[in-house]
Amino acid sequence: MRILHVVPTYLPARRYGGPIVAVHGLCKALAARRHSVDVFTTNVDGSETLDVPESAPVDVDGVRVRYFPSPFPRLYWSPDLRRALDSEARTYDVVHIHAVYLWTGIAAARAARKAGVPYVISPRGMLVPELIRRKSRIVKTLWLRLAERPGFAHAAAIHFTSALEGEEAARIGLPLPSQFVVPNGIDVETRPGVARDESTLLFLGRVSWKKGLDRVIAALPSLPSIRFAIAGNDDEGLTPRLRELAEQHGVADRVDFLGPVYGAAKNELLARATLFVLLSTSENFGNAVLEALAMETPVVLSGDVGLAEEVVRAGAGIIGLDGVAGLLRDRERREQMGRAGRLLVESRFAWPRVAQEMEAEYAKIVGGSSP
Repeated sequence: MRILHVVPTYLPARRYGGPIVAVHGLCKALAARRHSVDVFTTNVDGSETLDVPESAPVDVDGVRVRYFPSPFPRLYWSPDLRRALDSEARTYDVVHIHAVYLWTGIAAARAARKAGVPYVISPRGMLVPELIRRKSRIVKTLWLRLAERPGFAHAAAIHFTSALEGEEAARIGLPLPSQFVVPNGIDVETRPGVARDESTLLFLGRVSWKKGLDRVIAALPSLPSIRFAIAGNDDEGLTPRLRELAEQHGVADRVDFLGPVYGAAKNELLARATLFVLLSTSENFGNAVLEALAMETPVVLSGDVGLAEEVVRAGAGIIGLDGVAGLLRDRERREQMGRAGRLLVESRFAWPRVAQEMEAEYAKIVGGSSP
């Protein structure tokens, strides 16, 4: 199949967290299955622009990526991208649109409809009523009603990464035709041979108000001698407030802010941690959870993480902070959870399997069988 993915930003832009990595992982895995995979995106990287060729195809792990310039980065509006969509959309079997609230998705849906090409929309966790109410509620509500509704109404299918994400999106009131669930995946790497720490809780990901970092800091007084390491970029500027909170609870000397960590250093950090913690108020999936499980590190999640139910069912983690103290005292149980987590990742979330599932959904949409 010829598949076009349209996404506001793409690697090497990493500041936007897991969705960017997940979209690239999917594209790379589909290309490995001998599909022709193109990505149309912008060169936006926060307040900066990526140092990449503009509009010309760039090979990224077998995926042809075209980075179009955006005169207004905050809107991701790009005349060059629009022209490419209008002239080339008809050459694809299916168009896959990632994210909402941004111009790129609106433009891609319109171009696909005009060309008569079926398209899929992946909201990527952005259709959560609580999140809409908390930030720019009026603007986002109007945008959904006036700009996004036609795109959703005429989509061939809506893709969710978890059942929880689909349930949350249904509360918004948008048309959600032909929903299906395919999870994010992971490149399963060998666990580095580093010693396991016995006293570190680790968060790794985008530092955001919704990640529940304040809840972990508030629990530290009841967990003596335990350190909390926070790794990730902080575009929201929350670190000063989190430091102040740690001071208020008398645990500032036990909270470490490590900044972004990538590659081999990230795997070593995950492999050393005693427990990985993600207590998000809303998390459609949780890519970092898979990364922790692959390093045989048990996880502590909130019930609002899309992966929580499956992780608990596999015996690879727990929900909530209440059981953390007992888990910290039980090394054997943690090791059992670690092995269960690694097995879960290998059997359910490795990219080849995930790409095969997505391929099957595409085949249904285009009305043929996958090659």
